[in-house]
Amino acid sequence: MKILIKEGHIIDPSEKLNKVGNILIEDGKVKSYPSDTKKLEKGPTIEVIDAQGMVVAPGFIDMHVHLREPGFEHKETIRTGCEAAAAGGFTSVVCMPNTNPVNDNASVTEYILLKARTEGIVNVFPIGAITKGEKGEILAEIGEMWEAGCVGISDDGCPVMNSRVMRHAMEYVKAFGIPVISHAEDIDLSGHGVMNEGFTSTVLGLRGIPNASEEVMVARDITLVELTAAHLHIAHVSTAGAVRLIRDAKKRGVRVTGEATPHHFTLTDRAILNYDTNAKVNPPIRSQKDVDAIREGLKDGTIDVIATDHAPHSEDEKKVEFDLAPFGISGLETALPLSLNLVKEGILTLPELIRKLTFNPAQIVRINRGTLRVGATADVVIFNPDKSITVDRNKFRSKGKNTPFHGWQLSGCVRYTIVGGKVVFSS
Repeated sequence: MKILIKEGHIIDPSEKLNKVGNILIEDGKVKSYPSDTKKLEKGPTIEVIDAQGMVVAPGFIDMHVHLREPGFEHKETIRTGCEAAAAGGFTSVVCMPNTNPVNDNASVTEYILLKARTEGIVNVFPIGAITKGEKGEILAEIGEMWEAGCVGISDDGCPVMNSRVMRHAMEYVKAFGIPVISHAEDIDLSGHGVMNEGFTSTVLGLRGIPNASEEVMVARDITLVELTAAHLHIAHVSTAGAVRLIRDAKKRGVRVTGEATPHHFTLTDRAILNYDTNAKVNPPIRSQKDVDAIREGLKDGTIDVIATDHAPHSEDEKKVEFDLAPFGISGLETALPLSLNLVKEGILTLPELIRKLTFNPAQIVRINRGTLRVGATADVVIFNPDKSITVDRNKFRSKGKNTPFHGWQLSGCVRYTIVGGKVVFSS
């Protein structure tokens, strides 16, 4: 089967492509960029997609999602998570290990990959745990998980408080060339906090999580990576201080990268003034000063990646008192329109945005994706950046309907998602 994508605005930062043209896909690969398509269109086994007025880009890569399976299938499954990803324009997702059982050994890794092959419609790349059971005490079977297919390690959701254990993980993982992904949080400083510590938390009478909780751990992990020369990736950066620490480390030549989520560069903690548990996340949504710093970090390249931290929960889990609700936003299906706001506001150009959603994450986790070069796997997204949409959580493919963006008017609509030369989503 062949697919001809006609007259789209092709943007591929990996190949420095930014032009209107055609793409021919054949046998699951990018075949060519034909200028004359008349003969091709007459073929009986070709699907023609008219992409005029739309952007054609490498399929998005989300390097921070929670697919919940195994163990929490009432929140999400690999199948529903992949369907949500495809609807959001993501052709690859990198899933975190805090499942039940934790992905801390090759057996769990193999299970996730088997389910992805049999039930998923996008590429799934697992992250293995740093420590057994994510308890922060004993290193997990990192080598075996890497051999089974893990592309990084993290105790996401459960920070590694023991600096010696984190050092050993960094030293050990260097042999495999994969990153250590840090959930940067000092749990003693966070205490029992449920939102950002500041004026809003005081007004609401809710326990706060200070910025220092994140910044102390970012500073520690940067210090450790300077010692070990490993690759450190800071997940879900949320504070101005963390952005500053990463920027300074990069200037010194430290091998550190970072990601920001759409909710952290879009919302402030005022989104919680009505006690909306759908805006309860960890790290918490911060102040306007922090939002501005994250946007500046995206603009100047301090923050390399936009990732969703897609964390679906069932409705009954979120419909409780704010203190009792779990942290997390269902983010795969709102990521593109929220991120396009950065382009509208002049913070990023469209090619810069696409790079942070494609080539940069592919480079960090070292997967052969995020490009439309001839011969590459045909993972493609086609979207209309100007089409107005209304966010409707009831139409989410994800089981998780937990979004603070329900009812928002945004621009940006995914029209086609193509994985390995096969259309897996169209609207």
